[in-house]
Amino acid sequence: MNMNVVLLSLCQALLTTGNILLVSVTALIGRDMAPSAALITLPVAMQFVGLMAATIPASLVMKQIGRKNGFYLGTTIGIAGAFTCIFALNGNQFDLFCLGTFLLGIGIGFGTLYRFAAVEVCAPDQKNRAISMVMAGGVLAAVAGPALAVSSQEWVEDIPFQGAFIGLLGLYIIALLLLSLIRIPPVSADEHHGEARPITEIISQPNFIGAVVAAMVGYAVMNLLMTATPLAMQRCGYSFGSVANVIEWHVLGMFLPSFFTGSLVNRFGIKPMIYSGAALIVGCIAINMTGTSEWHFFAALLLLGVGWNFMFIPATQLLTGTYKPAEKAKSQAANEFLVFGVVTLSALTSGWLEDALGWFTMNWMMLPVVLWAVAVVYLMDKKAKAAVSAVS
Repeated sequence: MNMNVVLLSLCQALLTTGNILLVSVTALIGRDMAPSAALITLPVAMQFVGLMAATIPASLVMKQIGRKNGFYLGTTIGIAGAFTCIFALNGNQFDLFCLGTFLLGIGIGFGTLYRFAAVEVCAPDQKNRAISMVMAGGVLAAVAGPALAVSSQEWVEDIPFQGAFIGLLGLYIIALLLLSLIRIPPVSADEHHGEARPITEIISQPNFIGAVVAAMVGYAVMNLLMTATPLAMQRCGYSFGSVANVIEWHVLGMFLPSFFTGSLVNRFGIKPMIYSGAALIVGCIAINMTGTSEWHFFAALLLLGVGWNFMFIPATQLLTGTYKPAEKAKSQAANEFLVFGVVTLSALTSGWLEDALGWFTMNWMMLPVVLWAVAVVYLMDKKAKAAVSAVS
């Protein structure tokens, strides 16, 4: 694998480390600062609102100024968000803290495109491995994120969580330095001037629909359960260290399989991998519904992480086969907007669902959602194969 993919993987690792840091502390900060229980996860939701708001502009901006400059822009906005959160915590200002997480979300929205950039800097036959390699950067984050979340509590004595955002600031500055070393090809003439179909025709393709639904449901269910887990564990009396440990193993589950997910996709196919990911998420839900011991939280979130990996990476690969070069920016923008729009909704409602309905009921509600995604992917696969047969 070439050095550009490795550097993109490290940038992804830094981004994910920051995301884990945010997952570990933001809901707890919301519980301390929010004026009502319904707004506990508003800072988390604002992060995803920012992410969703960035999805379409990020792809279109990168088409005009290039991937690398786009990543520079997104990381700089993330730095502004970290500074804003630091000042908000210093003054105990909930509204300003939500603004800071919104800016962080915009920066993360640009960073979600690292996996697509990996495809552009490698040989065509390395596409599957390149996507997996970039996502595998999260393995480093799985260890660094929770460790940073715990250790940073001691950095500022009077404001325990302020240190986390100082650490986040450092991560983004390192990412800027790594980006300066990456060489990404400029936007090609085909991308600027090639033949392009209307976006409605692109998104109506069966494989596009299957890719979006698999990524959307896998990510949204994962995010909802992951975001609510620290709240549920705290309600059960577990320490912050225990919460961080569970999140660490969850993130390892999310990213460690990336070292071989690409090979598994090549061997078994995209759709079977998506189905296996959905099965693992169903397993997570089943464990969550049987108890609230620390082992239950640990095992469930580990399965949840692997299930997300097996749904999201194959869905990304499936998506890259549905558009031409000139359609790349708007196709990726549509995918990111749809996927992270639903993820934003999951972040906004996770705290309320856990508080109002309870941990068990919330998990039960996710089961039909996962089964619906499996049904859609299966039906779209049959439709795509039928269309190919008709042409033949």
